[in-house]
Amino acid sequence: MFYQFTNTQLMIAAVVVVVAVVIAVAGYLTYRRSRTRAFRTRFGPEYDRAVKTHGSSRKAEAKLADRETHVKTLELRDLGVTERERFVADWQVVQARFVDHPKIAVNEADELISSLLVARGYPKGSFDQRAADISVSYPRVMEDYRLANGIAVRPGRVDASTEELRTAMIQYRTIFDELVQVQKPPAKRTAA
Repeated sequence: MFYQFTNTQLMIAAVVVVVAVVIAVAGYLTYRRSRTRAFRTRFGPEYDRAVKTHGSSRKAEAKLADRETHVKTLELRDLGVTERERFVADWQVVQARFVDHPKIAVNEADELISSLLVARGYPKGSFDQRAADISVSYPRVMEDYRLANGIAVRPGRVDASTEELRTAMIQYRTIFDELVQVQKPPAKRTAA
């Protein structure tokens, strides 16, 4: 069978196709905006850093999603009471050492954070991989962690100033406090 369409029918079909395309594009853009907003909310400054590193929000979001997937495969856990008390005591020793030996104390703080991460279930590895893994659960303190680690492992003959070492200890304290806390399970949503 062969159908003949009138000009009116063709115009209506064209309008329907255009409206469908506009709705599809609007839906996609709304989805992208909400996805970006969700990543930005979840990762905070870490999102902006990922966009800068990877060159676009789409690539950054893909990398952040990969981080989340990777972290889900890890067997992360809270510290037991005894472990927590031991780490807190170790931190107090490191912090007290800062007065007389600031560089040594900062290095020990870096090592203590690494030990704490391993105790929590994060794998040993490069600092960059550890930072990427930690950023999934602790995105708000990642910049502090990166800056403190940069001071602790500063290469060459350029020693950090006492003020930089003090800042590093404060930054390590921030991540330490986050890591020793008992994590609350995510709230389950109930249908209304």
